[in-house]
Amino acid sequence: MTNDIDSNTELTYTYSILEKRGFAALETYSNVHRGSGHFSMVTTRLFEQARNVVLEYLGLNKRKYTVIFGSALSASKLTSKLDAESYQILSSREFGLPLGVHAMAVKKMALPKSIPFNTGGGTARLMSQNWVVWDAAPDRFEAGTPAIINIIVFARALQLIRKSGNNIFLNPVVEKLSASEILYHDELEKSTGIELLNELRKTLIGSEVTVPTTEGAKSFVNLDYAASTPTFIPVWNAVRQTWRQPKKVQQEIIYKVKSICAQMFGAQSTEYDVIFSSNTTEAINLAAESLGRESEPGSEPVIVTTLLEHSSNDLPWRTIPNHSLLRLSVDSEGFLNLNELDVLLRDYNSEGRFGKKRIKLVAVSGASNVLGTFNDLEEISRIVHKYGARLLVDAAQLVAHRKVDIAECDIDYLTFSAHKVYVPFGGGALIVKKGLLRFSSSEMELIQSSGEENAGGIAALGKALVLLQRVGMDLIQEEEQALTRRVLHGLVQINGIQTFGITETDSPKFAQRGGVISFYLKEMISSRVAKELALQGGIGVRYGCLCTHILVKHILGVGPKLEKFQRIIVTLFPGLQLPGVVRVSLGIGNNEEDVDTMIRVLGKIAEKDAKSTDKHATTEHKNSPVLSKKEVKKQIEDFVKAASLRVYSQV
Repeated sequence: MTNDIDSNTELTYTYSILEKRGFAALETYSNVHRGSGHFSMVTTRLFEQARNVVLEYLGLNKRKYTVIFGSALSASKLTSKLDAESYQILSSREFGLPLGVHAMAVKKMALPKSIPFNTGGGTARLMSQNWVVWDAAPDRFEAGTPAIINIIVFARALQLIRKSGNNIFLNPVVEKLSASEILYHDELEKSTGIELLNELRKTLIGSEVTVPTTEGAKSFVNLDYAASTPTFIPVWNAVRQTWRQPKKVQQEIIYKVKSICAQMFGAQSTEYDVIFSSNTTEAINLAAESLGRESEPGSEPVIVTTLLEHSSNDLPWRTIPNHSLLRLSVDSEGFLNLNELDVLLRDYNSEGRFGKKRIKLVAVSGASNVLGTFNDLEEISRIVHKYGARLLVDAAQLVAHRKVDIAECDIDYLTFSAHKVYVPFGGGALIVKKGLLRFSSSEMELIQSSGEENAGGIAALGKALVLLQRVGMDLIQEEEQALTRRVLHGLVQINGIQTFGITETDSPKFAQRGGVISFYLKEMISSRVAKELALQGGIGVRYGCLCTHILVKHILGVGPKLEKFQRIIVTLFPGLQLPGVVRVSLGIGNNEEDVDTMIRVLGKIAEKDAKSTDKHATTEHKNSPVLSKKEVKKQIEDFVKAASLRVYSQV
């Protein structure tokens, strides 16, 4: 009896440490790599440190090994290409943690040099419509955004396991709750609409963190929601409560969240399957792999995508054997040419003008991650199905911002990532019409079990979707469009700014524009603008090609000759920054003050840049900085180190 009490006390204490460190990681969370803000710098440091923790746990030399994070499914695909002696795997499942994390320590010399088994976001350094410069390992094998917070938590758990033993997280029942209690009940359950939204904003994790700037300590301004979203206390509570539940309760949660997804997106369980994945990228790769297995004698299959697409909805379609790929054009505001789509489908599928070639699938983004455009999915679907093709929608940038009805739009495949929906714990989904996937029963078992290992992330997704429904998607659209107007009105006042997509807020098309705003400051490279926003205002944005290389090069006017030159430069100098855009992206955690701060600081940056090119400009100007950039950079480094210690310190 005494031993049981001691064991339970130690387990409770160990879980409390894990939760405390997980919360610390959430306080400064943003997506890793290619982000300019303080939070992105912290999360990138924590994420890369997790690789070192894995190697330390396994006693492996980091000069000889690299660590690749993934799901059970991606781990099985990678290891199938490796000799058994060239890698070791740790999974959160083997230690009793429902995180869905597999850490593969692989000999660097043993990694395959071929096209990655999963392609998409993060796997390519640069791409055009016809060629790809693949990224180096480990990024090359981590398609899409991984379960960043879960990976950091897993690394911290390994430190605790080294101290207390492999069984410390097994049988983790501390407080048994039902699936319904975790998913539907919280302190805000009696609120709806604007009241709930205002109360929810008060629980936004990280909203009170201050960061160093040239103007002194400032509240961090997160304008990077399109890259990844922060989360709220009720969502975090659902995660940590699920971690402590027995497998039976976790399975009930997974079942209920499938129903929540089906109800949220109008996908009747008799017509659609909900399959959890590690992210949108993995889901699209599954759809592409399945499509490649279909066979129609006498037909040569064609896939149609668009110039708008994120690499996750472009690269997977290139890898299907014996399939052709076509891309639809878009106008300057980011809208597809629906007449072109109709003519293309008619020429291929009805009139047979291209011999045996037939368009099988049209794959489009529900919302552009560069131009913020929401295309008319219902009309696209009508055209696609009129000619006997199928429709796949990459809804990664859609589901947190607009209502989506799969049945009403007659969508065949819909994919999205949880980390875009205020759930930075990994996970995503493929919602697909029954009978379309061509996998064996054993393959489907691996696919489903892989996604469902992350029970905590699935619980968080269910909780977040319930909260969004209670707030109301129409209200969310109204709130975000008001902020979008404010951004656009502010940008037009700044000299040298070129904004892309819909810029006229009184345009009839403005209702089809979301809170993703990309711009270019003339004479200043995007990476510098983004870093100046962080240094001077504590503002986090994203910059570069945004994993949408084809579109960004198109709107910047990069022609074929310059594109070829960039390919050479990137191959010779992988670390070199190429031209791109700066992206501001909004979510329900933002307010007018965030927008006004960004406009004010961006105006200062543009003004100073203009003065620096004026030989007669004086060096004195208003609002002189409190600290030099050198001092602030040192403070930021200290800030990042301190945040890292709050997570990984073993004191």
